[in-house]
Amino acid sequence: MRSYRLCRFLAASIILALGVGTARADEPQAPSKEELIKNLEKSLSGAKLTGRFTVKAKPDMAPAAEEYTITSARKLIDGDQWMITARIKYGQTDKVFPVPIDVKWAGDTPILTLDKVTIPGLGTFSTRVVIHGGLYAGTWQHDEVGGHLFGTIDKVDEAEEKKPQ
Repeated sequence: MRSYRLCRFLAASIILALGVGTARADEPQAPSKEELIKNLEKSLSGAKLTGRFTVKAKPDMAPAAEEYTITSARKLIDGDQWMITARIKYGQTDKVFPVPIDVKWAGDTPILTLDKVTIPGLGTFSTRVVIHGGLYAGTWQHDEVGGHLFGTIDKVDEAEEKKPQ
């Protein structure tokens, strides 16, 4: 009796071990890198990021409003490089800038990355921004000042509809 149980246990273990790591037909497959890229280009092009930012050196300051309108987002041929064309409202500045950015991937989640990129007339910036489910959150550094940022991502038409009248 004991050997029968042992044989059943071993057989079940082998079947289970062989089944681990094999996708079942009814399980959704992870999107390919090409699909992820196309989806990100589509979701960011014509999008408005509306949110708030904090300043690390001012912990008692209420989060301030920020807004970016991305007219286009496209992956460049080499590596992780993208070109984001965005209208940036910052202080007295309200202009459209091409911003070279790297996009790193944590599985299917994009992380927008800047490392000491100088935007003429604005300064030098570093960021790490995670995008997921129509939301964004991350960290920012502008010259010597930095903090957190977070908000929502909507298509420009949808963002205009959400504005209070």
